[in-house]
Amino acid sequence: MVAVLSILLVITSVLMILLVLLHKGKGSGLSDLFGGGISSSYGGSSVVEKNLDRITVVVGGLWFAAVIALSLVLKK
Repeated sequence: MVAVLSILLVITSVLMILLVLLHKGKGSGLSDLFGGGISSSYGGSSVVEKNLDRITVVVGGLWFAAVIALSLVLKK
């Protein structure tokens, strides 16, 4: 169980880093390097940004649940 939760924690951590970097930045930064600036040129970036926000919240919730579950399993 510890191995499964640890793998889930690593996967969700990497996904969170990538998703945060993909968000549209206020200026030219890392988000433009990873494609954040590309979506703004299509005109429909608000839908893309809303979906990216939702995915980020879901992955963040999974990450938080994995941290809590791992701490409970390791506590025993």
